[in-house]
Amino acid sequence: MTFSVNHPILFLLAGIVIAVVLAQSVFFLIRAWRRGTQMGMDKKKLRRIVINAAVFTIAPAVAIIISVATLAKNLGIPLPWLRLSVVGSQSYETIAASNTMEGMGISLGSNVVLNASQYVTISLVMTISIMVGIWLVPVVARRMQKGMISMEKRDKKWADLFSASMFIGMIAAFLGFVFCDFGSVFKGETYGLIPVLVMLVSALAMVLAGALVKLTKKRWISDYALPVSLVIGMASAIPITAWLA
Repeated sequence: MTFSVNHPILFLLAGIVIAVVLAQSVFFLIRAWRRGTQMGMDKKKLRRIVINAAVFTIAPAVAIIISVATLAKNLGIPLPWLRLSVVGSQSYETIAASNTMEGMGISLGSNVVLNASQYVTISLVMTISIMVGIWLVPVVARRMQKGMISMEKRDKKWADLFSASMFIGMIAAFLGFVFCDFGSVFKGETYGLIPVLVMLVSALAMVLAGALVKLTKKRWISDYALPVSLVIGMASAIPITAWLA
């Protein structure tokens, strides 16, 4: 059998997993609806909540579709479709796949056709690495939460600083990936500026969204700010790459 990243068997396996996840979503939606009616909530209000939740998933889904399209060139459709539909992360999946492929001497987005061994290696890195969070949360999260509550009772200011520091540390990890090739600028190359400029465009879009929220007082804009800024950043990567690459 000739290996293909878009083989029907891969679509079948990915489809089975995604179908299970969708079934869980429908199950809990029904349970939540029944519980709401038991509590005496108005059905019109429940219906409005469901519709609003469905509408507000459209914009994030656009960013995810773009990520699937980005990864699909090398990895095919089934793997990105599966990863970004279950426990995957848009930024993580791209970084994990890109780093693994670079270790193999190839680059994400190139015209290289992966063989079975390369495909399995990339799949394992993308899957096993993100599974750390699944088992780490029940092991560490409760103790960390107790520590944060205890710290907040003693000194709320330091608790807020600690929480903000952890968030900044997470952001710094991704910034390292953005600036990792910036040193090429000092060697006369410009490709290291591409991720930096894309990040700045996306950040500017987020700032503008925040300004619109303040000016118009329409809070729903904030729900779309993140996915829209991601889409704008991705779109800007095309002309920026054509300019600097």
